[in-house]
Amino acid sequence: MCGIVGLFLKTPSLQPQLGLHFAPMLVGMSERGPDSTGFAVYHHPIADDRCKLTLYNADAAFPWGEVGTQLGRALDAEVDVLIKGCHAILTVDAEADRVRAWAGEHHPEIRIMGYGRVMEVYKEKGLTADVVEKYGVAEMEGSHAVGHTRMATESAVTTIHSHPFTAAADTCLVHNGSLSNYNRLRQWLRRQGMTFETDNDTEVAARYFAYRLGQGASLAEAMEAGLRDLDGFYTFTMGTEDGFAVLRDGIACKPAVLAETDHWVAMASEYRSLAHLPGVETASIWEPKPGVVYTWAVKKAA
Repeated sequence: MCGIVGLFLKTPSLQPQLGLHFAPMLVGMSERGPDSTGFAVYHHPIADDRCKLTLYNADAAFPWGEVGTQLGRALDAEVDVLIKGCHAILTVDAEADRVRAWAGEHHPEIRIMGYGRVMEVYKEKGLTADVVEKYGVAEMEGSHAVGHTRMATESAVTTIHSHPFTAAADTCLVHNGSLSNYNRLRQWLRRQGMTFETDNDTEVAARYFAYRLGQGASLAEAMEAGLRDLDGFYTFTMGTEDGFAVLRDGIACKPAVLAETDHWVAMASEYRSLAHLPGVETASIWEPKPGVVYTWAVKKAA
């Protein structure tokens, strides 16, 4: 069944309260996804010449400090390591592709959950409230976040199979629904040079969008292409460096609600995850139309 949520703060002064509002949104979807919980938070941007990677290993005592030291020596780069649960945030004075290639070659036991300048990705098996407390979601600051609570239907109950799946730098996907042509699409994407870590249909969708973005498509163009190429039923929410996007398939049988005020925009699989947001009583609330891409982004200075 699964539940997805997204929150984008238009008003910068609200960013210290991101986690305060986002945490109950995730918890509100607990009954839709009791197997695992994942989320991407966009905060603490780093300089353009650095990269930030979220890494995962199931061993709570994994020697992240040693990995950081090895990486720094190998790439002759400064590496900062921040450990959160079974995840570590590595900030590196190097290009993300170089770091990802080094990690894949020297530490295949590590999973790269996300990378970029702003995005951090966390996911764990277990009840949503426990994951939210473990990672201190309510205390997190930032501009926006997307999240997912999972009820496994087409693949195993593991942390790696959980959402979000990273599609590109600072870009991730959460999904409620099921794709019918993902095995064939996975074969096609492999021929285009894409690689996969799981048999999850959502990872295929994420790699599909990564491919389209890599070909020069805008976020909206990539998602519109998905309407032609992805068979099944779905509600997608994609987090990006400066906002997020929502798309439902042409039939739109999976539930979704959007709400917007002058200060924020939010989406959820059910209204109960929006009901606590400040000013929701006067918000514009609607059900996203089938086959329509909705996007929001930070307005950049001219």
